[in-house]
Amino acid sequence: MPYFRYKGRSVAGKAQSGKIDADTKHEAIAKLKRDGITVFKIEKLNSVLYKDINIGKTIKNRDFVIFLRQFATLIDAGISLVETTSILQDQTTNKFLKKALEDIEEDLEEGVPLSEALEKQPKLFPELLVSMINAGEISGNLDDILDNMASYYEKQYQLKQKIVTALTYPIVIGVISVFITIFLLAFIVPVFTDMLSSFGQDIPAYTAFILSLSGVVQAFWWLIILVFILLFFVYKFLERKPTYAFLFDTIKLRIPVFGGFIQKSLLARMTQTLSSLLNSSVPILQSVDITERVIANRVIKGVLKESKVALEQGESLASPMIAHWVFPKLVTQMIAVGERTGSLDAMLKKVSDFYEQELDEASDKLKSLVEPIMIVFLAVVVGAIVMAIVIPMFSLFENI
Repeated sequence: MPYFRYKGRSVAGKAQSGKIDADTKHEAIAKLKRDGITVFKIEKLNSVLYKDINIGKTIKNRDFVIFLRQFATLIDAGISLVETTSILQDQTTNKFLKKALEDIEEDLEEGVPLSEALEKQPKLFPELLVSMINAGEISGNLDDILDNMASYYEKQYQLKQKIVTALTYPIVIGVISVFITIFLLAFIVPVFTDMLSSFGQDIPAYTAFILSLSGVVQAFWWLIILVFILLFFVYKFLERKPTYAFLFDTIKLRIPVFGGFIQKSLLARMTQTLSSLLNSSVPILQSVDITERVIANRVIKGVLKESKVALEQGESLASPMIAHWVFPKLVTQMIAVGERTGSLDAMLKKVSDFYEQELDEASDKLKSLVEPIMIVFLAVVVGAIVMAIVIPMFSLFENI
């Protein structure tokens, strides 16, 4: 996602400047406006240069969860925020987190609320966490909020690992299959081609086709690999464009077998995020707005934007979702019941738990289904090439 550098002024009249990520300049201005900042100047940053500047400015999920747990424990023990940040500086080994905590400690000493201090470090502290901490400051249960957020990010990491585990295997097998096929056609088949030609052996049509294919691959194998690499970079480039990103996200959800798995993972994240926000007394409009920004898939983002408009017009959260194919009846019915009974956060939590369990089962099923299919596919491809060589070889031996 592109980054924009901006200069503006807050509602209080204080000068503001910084960087923000958004798909377009208009979206960046809209985000800043929601945060109470009037923009005077905004410009798009060079994405390559900006990424280079920020390389390594991250924190591992495990370290982040531990940090939140420690923060919650210290606050629960009655230690002040300033002293807590000082203690955590000594505890952490992450240089970026240490530097951020130093800046946060300075802000706290000047009377800046914790949520505002964290908001100044967007690369380390997500908007969701900042909003939740702001809710904790208002309600006075900051330690519980921090502990809940640690659990939230832990679950999100586990969810991500399930997706990676489930999808990595078939992708790896697919890539291996392509390279094995190219290797056989480019380097192995030509050896037997020369052998058959030297004996003047008649070549069957099927074998002739494989040999012709082998000749093409042998001559242009480097070009075939280059095309795959170029397609990958073209995809990554087009993915930054809103129109193409929406199309790609739709295709991902429509892919047989895998699409359902991706859909469940996105719905689990969406409902878990929205439930956590509502449970922390964050207003529903703000909760939907934050959730929409947290979710990466453009299809679901679009529906959440429609839901936000519906809420502003006095309609229900579920009404736009009911009309959209990406939301199953289970989700829309549970949300509708939650809205009617005043227990929306609890209903969303139930949906999230349901899909997490579904993902566990789907992950096992996906692996058990894809593994034999990919092995059979690889066997068929290799077998077809081998048979193209073996059949004329048998004929040759019979004639000797």
